[in-house]
Amino acid sequence: MNKRYVTDMTEGNELLLLIKFTIPMLFGNLFQQFYNMADTIIVGHYGGKYGMPAIGAVGSVNFLFFSLCMGMGAGVGIMISQHFGAGKDDYVKKIVGNSIYITLVAGLLMSIISVTLAKPILNIMKIPDECMADALTYMRVVCGATILVAGYNMISSILRALGDSRTPLIFLVVACLINIVLDLITVKWLGMGVLGAALATVISQTIAMIGSIVVGIRINPYLQIEKRHREVDTDIIDNAIRLGVPLALQNALIAFSCVALQTVVNGFKSDVMTAYTATGRIEQLVQQPLGSLGTAVSTFTGQNTGAKKLNRVKSGCIKSVALIAAFSVLMVIVMFTQGENIIRLFTPNENAIKIGAKGLKITSMFYFFLGLIYVFRGTLNGVGDAAFALINGILEVVGRLGFAAILVSISGIGMWGCWYTNGLTWAITGIGCVLRYMKGSWRKRIFDQV
Repeated sequence: MNKRYVTDMTEGNELLLLIKFTIPMLFGNLFQQFYNMADTIIVGHYGGKYGMPAIGAVGSVNFLFFSLCMGMGAGVGIMISQHFGAGKDDYVKKIVGNSIYITLVAGLLMSIISVTLAKPILNIMKIPDECMADALTYMRVVCGATILVAGYNMISSILRALGDSRTPLIFLVVACLINIVLDLITVKWLGMGVLGAALATVISQTIAMIGSIVVGIRINPYLQIEKRHREVDTDIIDNAIRLGVPLALQNALIAFSCVALQTVVNGFKSDVMTAYTATGRIEQLVQQPLGSLGTAVSTFTGQNTGAKKLNRVKSGCIKSVALIAAFSVLMVIVMFTQGENIIRLFTPNENAIKIGAKGLKITSMFYFFLGLIYVFRGTLNGVGDAAFALINGILEVVGRLGFAAILVSISGIGMWGCWYTNGLTWAITGIGCVLRYMKGSWRKRIFDQV
């Protein structure tokens, strides 16, 4: 079997393998965030006063509906990486075949529910009246296309589990460029506002999904499946649900906590909403190297779990922590010295710029803990420790709800509590991930099962 487009991570230098895998995925994730930022920047300048806060207000709730699809994709990816590492090539193809049904059900379900419940959810979030129409339009269009997100996330998870982080990158770059052009046409020149930005995002997602699937099938032998591989296998689907649902619930809980915090932010009206949206977009960029490394760690861990090489799992985890420590220090320096200039890219509102710059200084002090979350979550997901995924999500909910309720009501903190809440939540969640890893009870159980 031609394995040119797969990577065996069970042999070779751990750090070099992780970096080699991370770099293409990082560029892909950065481009994905780049076209999300393109929406924000173009809408912020040409989509009216309330366009940008409207998009920012629904970002977390959009992620809430994407979370089931992302979780199921991650669950399938864990199964594939482990069985690939164990050398079970035909079974890997069966998992790929059954992923089609998982994608269709999860994607269609979330598309229907999100469009149906859009207005009640935004009312619960207390979206200001002046932002409601734009927020509702953006949510319905983007969430209505969740089936596309499900398809892209699934094919990306499969390819990455097999060690191919390059193919999704190619189509994200193309989609990004198309998105920017469409943003300019629909928002700036046609004056379609957030509707134009939403349509541009959906079209870009469609291109990335179709391109990755078509090319992936042509170049990757594990995607070249036969009819027998597409036969429904209840064991595969059950295992995908066992691994994917806790990850989906983790994502959903994190999204819920972000929605709850966004509701608090909305209470400070449009300048703070604008600043928070801008810092959120910047922090999404900061998280891309960390998230890309975390996904690399998950794939690396999954393959070495299948090969029963625990020492490589430990070594990869330790070396990854050293990488995030260096990156975190660099980002603190950038945010303290260039914060205002960075925020100014998103909005001409001087008050929002000053608020956002201080917000970046606050959260940057907690980036190392954010990195710990990604590395240790990736390790634990890679070995199939599904139980911790749910615990991890609960920690984020408790942190965001608890810290927000306390901090914003303290005199002298007020609106800054929104940014401190994120930072402190990362801290307790990161520490929780480390403690779970150090406890070690998962090691014997997981390695005996593979």
